[in-house]
Amino acid sequence: MRFLRRGKHPIKKTILVISDIHLGAGAIVKGQRNYLEDFHYDAEMVDFLEYYSSGEYKDREVELVINGDFFDHLAVPFVPYFDDEYWSEPAALAKLEMILKAHREVIAALSEFASGRKKSIVYIIGNHDAEMILESLQKRFLECFEEKDREKVKIIADNQHEYKPVDGVVIKHGHEYEIAHQYDPKQSIFQDDKGINHFIPPWGSYYVIRVINKFKEERGHINAVRPIKKFIINGLIYDTLFTLRFLFQTCYYFIMVRFNFLFRQNKSIRNAISYAVRELHLFQDYEELTQEMLNNDDDIKALIVGHTHEPIFRSNADGKVFINTGTWTNMYHLDFARGRESRQLTYAQIDVKEKVKPGLPKFANLELALNNWEGANKFPYEEYQGS
Repeated sequence: MRFLRRGKHPIKKTILVISDIHLGAGAIVKGQRNYLEDFHYDAEMVDFLEYYSSGEYKDREVELVINGDFFDHLAVPFVPYFDDEYWSEPAALAKLEMILKAHREVIAALSEFASGRKKSIVYIIGNHDAEMILESLQKRFLECFEEKDREKVKIIADNQHEYKPVDGVVIKHGHEYEIAHQYDPKQSIFQDDKGINHFIPPWGSYYVIRVINKFKEERGHINAVRPIKKFIINGLIYDTLFTLRFLFQTCYYFIMVRFNFLFRQNKSIRNAISYAVRELHLFQDYEELTQEMLNNDDDIKALIVGHTHEPIFRSNADGKVFINTGTWTNMYHLDFARGRESRQLTYAQIDVKEKVKPGLPKFANLELALNNWEGANKFPYEEYQGS
C-alpha cells in the first residue's frame, strides 16, 4: 500500500493529472436551467486543490497537469454573436468569460494553488476547449492568476498535444487518436477581412453543438452513457422514438457534412467510404491503440490520457502503465460490472522519489496511481441533479 512505502524513499515531487472537468456556463443561465452544464463538483474541486496545497504537500513541489477539456466551450452557445460555422475570437472570449463567472470558486482555488510555494500548473488543450489556442483566451486565463504567479502556469498549444512532466511519463488528452476531433493549432485559425481571428473546429465539434446539444435538452444523459452500443440497443427497446430520431439526425448530419466534403476532395466512392468509416471510430480502445507506443519505446514508463471519460489503470507484465484519468462529470454505465451511475472524481498521482537504491529497474523512482477523490470535507448534503 502507498502509505506503507512512503518512509523508504523521500518524495521530492508530486504530479497530479486531471482531465475532462468540463466547466460550462453554470447550472442557471439567464434565469433558466442550463441543460448543457455537466460539471457540478465545484466544492469538491476546491477541496482537492486545497488538500494538495497543505499538510504534507505544503512544502513539496506539486505540479497540477490539466489534461484537456477543463473548459467546455462547446456547451456555451449563449453568446449573442455565436457563429455556427467559424467561431470568432470575440465569441470565444465571451464564452470563456461566462465560464469563469459561473465557476468563480474553482478559478479562485486554482489561483490560490499557483500562489503556493513550489506549486505549478500545466494546461494541455483538448477538443472541448480547443478555442484556448487563441492568444486572447490564453491571456484572459492567465489574468486569473496573480501577476507574480503567471510564470508558474504553462499552456501547451502545439501540434504534439503532449507533455512529459518527468522522464518516463507521457501525458496527452487523447482526442488526437480520433479523426473527428483532430485539429492543427497552426492551421485552425484564419483572419477575416476585418482582421478578426476565427477558429476552424474539427467536424466532431460541429456534431456536438448541432446534434448532441440539441438532444441533450430532452435527455441530459445522452453524452454520458457507456458503452455506446448498449446505449443504442437499450434506447431502441425502451426509448424507441427518441433513439430513432437521434440516430437519423446523426446519420443525416454525417452524410451531409462529411460525404459532401469527401467527394469534393475528388476521392473515389470506395476511398470516401473507407475514410468515413475511420472517422466514425469514436471512443476507441486507447489501450490497444497505444500498446505499440508503450512496447517499442523503452523511454516510456507510463502513458496517461483522458478524453473517453473512462477511468482505467493497467499495469503490464513489463511494468509499463496505461492510465485514463476519467472525468469529473456524472457517467451512466449499462455494463452490469460497473454499476448504473458513476460519480468517480478520478485523477492520476505520480510521486517522484528523491533517490532509490542502485541496481533497481529503470524508473523505479516513479510511483503511479489512479485515485478517486472522496474529499477531505464531508458535506451533509449535495445538490440533486434530477433526470
